[in-house]
This record gives sequence, C-alpha cells and structure tokens, in this order.
Amino acid sequence: MANGADPIQTDILGKDWSIVSLNFTPTSVSSFGSPDTPSRHSRDLITASFTHFRDDPFSFLREISLHYSGTGWRAYDAPIGQKVFYKGFSEEMKARVLRSPMLVRKLRELAERRVAVEEGMGLFEGEIGSGRSAARRCEVERQLGEVTDRIVDDMICKFESKGFIRGAYFLVVQLLARAYHQGIHVSTHEIHHLRHIAALAAPRHQSLIFLPCHRSHIDYVSLQVICYRLGLTLPVVVAGDNLNFPLVGPFLQHAGAMYIRRTFAGDEVYTATVQAYIDTLLTQGYNFECFIEGGRSRTGKLLPPKFGILSFILDSILSGRVKDAYVIPVSTQYDKVIETEAYVSELLGIPKVKENLWDFLSSSKFLNLNMGRVDVRFHEPWSLRDFVESQIVKAAAESTAPAGTPVDRDAPEVRLRVLRSLGYRVLGDINRVSVVMPTSLIGTILLTLRGRGVGMSELVRRIEWLRGRIRAKGGRVADFGALDTEMVVERGLEVLGGLVGRVDGLAEETFYAVDRFQLSFYRNMVIHLFISETIVAAAMYTRVKQGGGPSNQRVEYRNLLEQVAFLSQLFRGEFVFPTEGIKTNLEKTVRGLQDDGVINVGPPAAAATTTAADGGDGGDGGSGIGYVELSEQERRCGRENFDFYCFLIWPFIESSWLAGVAIIGLTPPEGMDDVWVGLTQAQDMAQLMGKTLYHQGDLSYFEAVNKETLKNAFQRFQEEGILLVRGSKAAARCHIAPEWMPKWGDEGRIAEGGRLWAFVERIAVSRREGKNRRDNASVSTRVLGLAARCGRELFNQDSFLSYS
Repeated sequence: MANGADPIQTDILGKDWSIVSLNFTPTSVSSFGSPDTPSRHSRDLITASFTHFRDDPFSFLREISLHYSGTGWRAYDAPIGQKVFYKGFSEEMKARVLRSPMLVRKLRELAERRVAVEEGMGLFEGEIGSGRSAARRCEVERQLGEVTDRIVDDMICKFESKGFIRGAYFLVVQLLARAYHQGIHVSTHEIHHLRHIAALAAPRHQSLIFLPCHRSHIDYVSLQVICYRLGLTLPVVVAGDNLNFPLVGPFLQHAGAMYIRRTFAGDEVYTATVQAYIDTLLTQGYNFECFIEGGRSRTGKLLPPKFGILSFILDSILSGRVKDAYVIPVSTQYDKVIETEAYVSELLGIPKVKENLWDFLSSSKFLNLNMGRVDVRFHEPWSLRDFVESQIVKAAAESTAPAGTPVDRDAPEVRLRVLRSLGYRVLGDINRVSVVMPTSLIGTILLTLRGRGVGMSELVRRIEWLRGRIRAKGGRVADFGALDTEMVVERGLEVLGGLVGRVDGLAEETFYAVDRFQLSFYRNMVIHLFISETIVAAAMYTRVKQGGGPSNQRVEYRNLLEQVAFLSQLFRGEFVFPTEGIKTNLEKTVRGLQDDGVINVGPPAAAATTTAADGGDGGDGGSGIGYVELSEQERRCGRENFDFYCFLIWPFIESSWLAGVAIIGLTPPEGMDDVWVGLTQAQDMAQLMGKTLYHQGDLSYFEAVNKETLKNAFQRFQEEGILLVRGSKAAARCHIAPEWMPKWGDEGRIAEGGRLWAFVERIAVSRREGKNRRDNASVSTRVLGLAARCGRELFNQDSFLSYS
C-alpha cells in the first residue's frame, strides 16, 4: 500500500494518493508545539503544493489544468457520504422537503385553523353543507403550498455541478493561500479518524453534524475546503440570508449554503419548512454544519450556545424521524483574524457598517495579508442518539415522580434540559481540542505583565512558561516543527504587525502592546484554560492587595469559597466552567496552585477541626483546608504567576463593576419613580461612563468598555433581579427593582449604602486598584457623581422613556 495509506484512504483517493501525500507529510516533532503524540502532528492542506503564477507559471498552469480536467482527488468523483453534485439534485431535494409528512400535516393544520376562524366570522353563513368550507380549506392549503415552495427555493443549497465545485475549490484556495500564507493545518490522527467515521456512517445514512466555533467568515470556507480536500461529502451550511445577494449568494448556495432568515419566531410556515428541510437532510444522511454560537464572536472567546438550529436537530431525534447522527465539534484557530479591526469598532460603540462577504473577499487587503496560518481541530465524533438517551436517563433519575414513571420526552423542561446540555457539551468539546496559536501566547503575555514593555528574552521565557501551563492543563499549542521559541515568537510578532510596537536603540530589543483592545481578542482565546485559577486569584486578591506580611494577606478558606462562589455566579454567562460543582472545583484548583508553587495551603484551626468532628464542615467545605496564602517562592518572583491569573480576569471584573455603577446611575430623579429608560441607551451610557473613567484613571482597562461584555453584565444584573426589563430588543426598557433601589442623599447626590451598593462593592473588592485605591469605598463620591449626572441626562431624553 503506497506511502503507508490505510485501506479507506486508498479506496477513496485511489491512484493519486501519492499526490495527496505530498501535502500530508507529517512535520517533525516540535520543540515548540504540543506533546509528541500522533494526534498532535499537523499537516498543511493548502500551501504545500501551492504556486504563484509569477514564481512558477508552468506549475501554476499545470495545477489549473488538473483541476479543469478533474484529475485524481480533484475530480471529487467518489466522496465518502451521500451522492452530491449532479444535475437534478436540487429538484430531488425540494420534492423530498415538500413531501415531508410533518410539513404536510402542519400545512393542513394551519389551513383548518384558518377556515375555523373564517367560519367563526360568519363568512360561510347560508352555505349548504360543508362543501364551501372544504373548498376553502383546499384553497388555503394550495396558497400555503405556494408560499412553502418559494421558501424552499430560497433556502436549499444546490449541489448541482461538479465542474463548479472544482473551480470554486481552486479559486478559494488561491485566496486563502494569499491571506494565510502558512496554510490551513489539521491533525493527522483526527482527519484519519474522521474519514473512518464518515465511511461507517455513509451506508447507514447517518449524517456528520459539524458544530464549529465562529470567529471569522473564514470558518465555513476553511471547513468546506478541508472536506473537499479529504474526499468527504460537503456539509450543508446554515447561513444568514443577509449573504444571499447577487453573485455571492448563488455562488455560496451552489457551494453548500442553506439560507435562513435571522429571525422567524411566530412564522409557523417558515418554522415547519426549516424543520422539514433539516429532517430531510438528516434522514438521507447528508452532512450538516451550523455554528453553535450563532454569530461570530467579537471578543475572541466562545459565546454561550444559541439553541435555534440545535432545537430543530434535537426535534428530529426526539420525534424519531431521524434515527441517529454523529456530532463533531470543531475548533478553528487563527494566527490573526481578518475582521478584528471591525470587531473593535463595533465593541467600542461605533455604528456597524453593513458588510458582505463579497466586499470581504474581493478587497485588495484580503489578497495579500500574510496572516500566518489557520489550525482546524476535530473532536472525537459522538452519537447524538446516545447523548440524548443518556440525558433522558439522567432526567428520570432526578425526577420526583414515582419510581418507574416514564419521562415525558416532549415536556418543555425535559427538552430544555437536553438542549442546554447539548449546547454546553459541544462548547466544552471545542475548548478541549482548541489549539493555542503563537499570536495568542504573545498577546496574552503582553497583556498580563506589569510595566510598559518587555525584552525579547523575558518575552520568550514567559511564553515558554505559559506553553508549559497550557500543556499541564490538557490544552494544545500549535505545532511549528523544530523551530525554537524565539523564531516562533518572531513570526508571531510579524503576523501581529502594528498591534505590537518595537523599541530599537536600547540595550535590549523591547516590545509593548500598541492596541491593547485588539490584542485582548487573542488573549481571550486562552482564558478558558485558566478560568478556575483566575477566579481563585481574584478572590484571594481581596486580601493580597492589602499588603503587609504573609499573615496579613492570608485568606480563610470559608471566605475564599464565598467570594469564588460569588464571582462564579457573576460570570456564569461569560465563561464555561467545570461541571464538578463549586466546592470540588475550588479544592482541585487550590491544590493545583499549591503544586505549582503559587500558593501555600494551611490546615483548619483547632476549633474549626473540632466543629468538623462534631458534624459540621468546619468552614472548610470538607476540604481539610483552613486558609491559603501566597507562597514564599511566589513572593520572591514578584508575584508574576499570581498576577498573570489576575490580569486575565480583571478586565471582566471591571466591566461588571462598571455596569453596576451605571445601574446605580439609573436611580430615577424625584418625581420620576415610574419611568423606565431604554435598555440599549442605558448600556450606551455605561460605555460612555467607562471611557470617561478610563481616561480619568478610575478604570484600569479600556477593554472593560467592551460592548458585548457590558451587555452580558447587564444580563447578569437582570438575572439577579436587580434590573427589571420589559419589552424586547430595540424596544426593551429597564428599571431598578424597588427592593434594590438606591436613595437620594443631600445636595442631589445618590446616597451611599443599600443592597445595590453592597453588591457592586462586592465586585469591586476583587478589581485591580485604580487611583482611588486609598478611598474608603471603591464606588467613590467622584464616580457616583458621574453616574448620577449621566443618569439624569438619560432621564431627560424623552424619546428613550416609558411610563409604567
């Protein structure tokens, strides 16, 4: 078997497997990348055989002719999976969707409901028999059928022409290779296993459901390219209908795009049609792709799961219409994301410019970027049916119903439980296989060091430390062959370009963060690995910042547990936390920090031990830990590791604190107690306050004014019952709950004290000290005065107000 190809590879790729192998030569074991295991070897699927016309015109023209003639793997003649790209595919698919029993029943039900309404209006009075209503029912069904027909035409992908997809592949690869000049890399082991699973699923008509994270337009392009290159049936990709415009819309639709509206709640015909199409795809075993986060992440970290399309997939399984499918979480990581500049503008509140993929791909900026590489990783595929059944069993075990009572699978609470578990399982799997890129390492280190800049030797040292910590946490670092760390850092700095400044003419080459806001995008790709450590460090900081000797900075374990629980609840919508429970997770994290030499752990006091012996937990949660403190080793190294964890979480703490201060500013002026202000305007006010406080020195991190993070913080205050919200989206109005309402004091100032004040203060004790660190209260008179002034201006804008 040539080149060591396994049977599946030889059968699918045949005589041209040797050509593919030229692009699949494993890189040498890396001194920089992940541990030396087969699953960690990466291969470049794009640039290994790529040639520019100006460099080698004959090779370039030869490659074009091979694509045109469909030679070898380029022919895409026998992909693993269901047959696609033939004349009549779209009409066959459309007919299957329109014949869907579920859709036919739904249209009949809607027609009957409409006729019943018309009968109630007396429109059939005087008619003899039921002939008129029956005729009307048929007419309404026909009209609904015409509507459905148009919806399906606009929605379905059109895998019609093999010549088209060969040309599209060549064109897209040319663009990608110019933008990401180091190629698209995949794991050798993962792609072999993926092809194996695809070969098992194909004869059973079981779909592969790809669920990637979403940070860039390149996400869906790269996955289609990979599937084509590996000889897998291309997935049908859920896309917003905003991309369905002339030229680009049809191009994407013929390459696999399934267009759906952004919102269609309440439109029963459209909802049923989407369900029928997804049922048809999964029943027939066509591969499917949708983004678990919905839209693109503007912050760099994973967003909470969106349950729209997932709910359709789940309904297909729960109803029994689809027997099973394989779920494949996918992580796509970039040296540099093309859209980050646009993201920063949006997050700073600059009105969003309507964008489209054509402008994105056709811009000269896109064609010559040299933005490094893309790493795509696939989690182990798992059975969706098995997962759903396991969740049903858990629901039955936790049910309060009498033993033996079957679980109602259609009960809303059961469906919601399974749906949420599915969403967060996928997010966890994506995090587990994500690869940390060199640019993320550089951005993270630059944003977690004290001082203006850092020398190359220190930068390399800290990056090697971070790489080791990532590996110890079970994470992965991109494989760069035998390159040493300094060379990889140089390449990363080149890709980051103007985001990092370089000071020459010094005793040592020195680097500094030029655009901290944009660099935070790359830092946020790392934070999920250390979220437990960051929460513990921030909770300890409540005492560490007081200074003094070790005993003065010691934190009682019960106090640590309370603050960790508070911060974990505060950020439950911001991060994906381990599922073992707060006490177990805290103990594991503390023991891990102790093993790393960051902290010391002390035993409970004798009195507490006695209490525990008498049946209590002694205040230590049953952990046998009485207190924690910084280790002597950590003190000698200037707290650099402890500070690293604090620097990771502090921008998010500041954002939550800023949201709390802004909400205090929503205290209604006298005589306006029943006034509700616009939620969007309140969030804009918080952002304006944040920019002001940053430039005045009361806010340490400009990233804290991030629009998305502030929105999440407002959501958390709403979940806590502090902020009441009514209405939806642009029309939403908010008001402080009466039991949380601050009071007005003398001289038109908001008085200190009260429940909301205490809640915001509890956030503040873990934030980095600003210029007001010597104030008795972190929500100082100065900050409160600004909040009250901004709030008054908001209440004076009548267009944003409503009355209860």
